[in-house]
Amino acid sequence: MDDLKRAVRRKPSFGQSMRAVFWSFFGVRKGKDHDRDMAQLNPVHVIVAGLVGAALFIAILILLVRVAINLAK
Repeated sequence: MDDLKRAVRRKPSFGQSMRAVFWSFFGVRKGKDHDRDMAQLNPVHVIVAGLVGAALFIAILILLVRVAINLAK
């Protein structure tokens, strides 16, 4: 439990968490980068960044489908 409390108090920026989640969506994280992120990033930021990234991904897919449907008409 103390490990979780210490992890939540980490101070790296939300931008660093977004960058880590972005690269992990593509599956091209290097082992050393993953280990560094696990040691430095705030887990709450990573969860929020993952949700934001997933929402953006879905929105982009919907936009692409709508554009493709309009072009097909």
